Amino acid sequence: MRKLLLLFLCNSLFAGDIYSQEDLPTDFLSPAFHTGRRDSLRKMMPANSVMAVFAYPVRTFSNDVDYTYHPNPDLYYFTGYKEPNALLLIFKEPQKYKDSMEYNEVLFVQKRDPQQEQWTGRRLGVDGAKKLGFTLVFNGEEFSKFPLDLSGMKKIIFDELPDTASSDKKPGDLSQMVSSFRNMINLPADFDVSSRRDLMFAKERDNGTNNARIQTYLKRNLASGAYKNPALINSYLQAKDSSERKMILAKLEDEKWNNLLYESFMESLREVKTSEEMLLLRKAVEISAIGHAEVMKAIRPDMSEREIEGIHDYVQKKYGAEHWGYPPIVGAGNNGCVLHYEENEKTVIGQKMLLMDVGAEYHGYSADVTRTVPINGKFTAEQKIIYNLVYNAQEEAFKICKEGSSFAEIETKVREFLANGLVKIGLIKTVAEVGKYYPHGCSHHIGLDVHDKGSYGKLKRNMVITIEPGIYIPEGSDCDKKWWGVAVRIEDDLLINEKNYELLSVYAPRKAEEVEKMVAEKSPFDDFKLPALKSAKKGF
Repeated sequence: MRKLLLLFLCNSLFAGDIYSQEDLPTDFLSPAFHTGRRDSLRKMMPANSVMAVFAYPVRTFSNDVDYTYHPNPDLYYFTGYKEPNALLLIFKEPQKYKDSMEYNEVLFVQKRDPQQEQWTGRRLGVDGAKKLGFTLVFNGEEFSKFPLDLSGMKKIIFDELPDTASSDKKPGDLSQMVSSFRNMINLPADFDVSSRRDLMFAKERDNGTNNARIQTYLKRNLASGAYKNPALINSYLQAKDSSERKMILAKLEDEKWNNLLYESFMESLREVKTSEEMLLLRKAVEISAIGHAEVMKAIRPDMSEREIEGIHDYVQKKYGAEHWGYPPIVGAGNNGCVLHYEENEKTVIGQKMLLMDVGAEYHGYSADVTRTVPINGKFTAEQKIIYNLVYNAQEEAFKICKEGSSFAEIETKVREFLANGLVKIGLIKTVAEVGKYYPHGCSHHIGLDVHDKGSYGKLKRNMVITIEPGIYIPEGSDCDKKWWGVAVRIEDDLLINEKNYELLSVYAPRKAEEVEKMVAEKSPFDDFKLPALKSAKKGF
């Protein structure tokens, strides 16, 4: 009891000291940026509509410890707010508040709590959130009582509502706000975002000849239990003809509750980067490329995969990156053949090749850079053949990276180039077999998500995309053993311009000879020594 009393007194006496902090970063997105994004969204919204954007829930890491919180990128995009237990409402037309004040947006945030902040960090609260560019801000616990009538809205636009099963269910937390929102909009209990999303995907892809493939996809997801509302999917699958299927889809598009518009709006807004976003994205990519270059200098056969990961992490943190953009992939030898290998637990990387897919997140924006390195400093003959094939495929893709080209053109060009190359060296017999060793796509958007939101039709100026061809030949493959365990991926980040592109990840060497030259350079980590562990080292 005495300890608890002392703890309470300490909280009370010193809580006020934790709200001021010097030497914080100053290059975050400006309030004007977020205001501009909300204004751009509002122009896209249909008449008499509202869009809701919820914070992500907090997730448990272990017992009473949570994962480091990562904000919903959409909420961050519109607000700059990075805390949990929040909700943003954006209206197309002005609304009345207490009969005198008009507003077209309102933000609900988590309440200030000095004692809790002593333990889990500072909160902006209502006053702090107003500095982000909002006039109307309330504590989350006030949402359920807020004078808001959404019954007359023609469209209520939202993404899949957060799963709040692990929430504390306290007044003002995310669970309570989601529950109140469901009641306010009279959302049917069986409303299922996933089924609607897949049916609209089916509509976009249906060209009159591929309905059988689409139905196979839907049936597979249905069998796996992916849909909360299987009746909706079944009605589509059991439709007697295309006219009936079109009627089902048209009814969905006309629904008052609409996640389809949410996806469309976010793709349209986020796929093209503003100049302010590019300042942060450039930095994320540059930091990541420098990390790859520094690992090339430091690499030694006696290192572990996790040690390599640690060098990347140090470089990223040295430059101020807060997080990884995604779990780092550091695969030595045959581990590089696992596309999303995340264990990074090989204790000695050995003499073969190391595939590193590692990108930093800086102020929310994520890079995505991959390099493949000969651990002993020189590519073998087989390694170099595959490496140059991948490198040249990437060069071919670069040639068509400009405004007006398409993602499909890039994919076709790379797939054809790799297929012909693999046939030529005898790894496959026909170009149709290319998927055996090139199992993924070549390009995606990057930004606030490493696989950022955006359309996949024509390239547009100020899109930022990856180009990432790869060849993977796992041990046991149906080919000469000399190829086994060879895995090469080269991934770069490009800014699309009107007539060409800008290679953002240029600092990390790409050509085989340049990679070998970088590996031969001296590293500042060469002389870094730690004391030997006195504890048992069994297994490491």
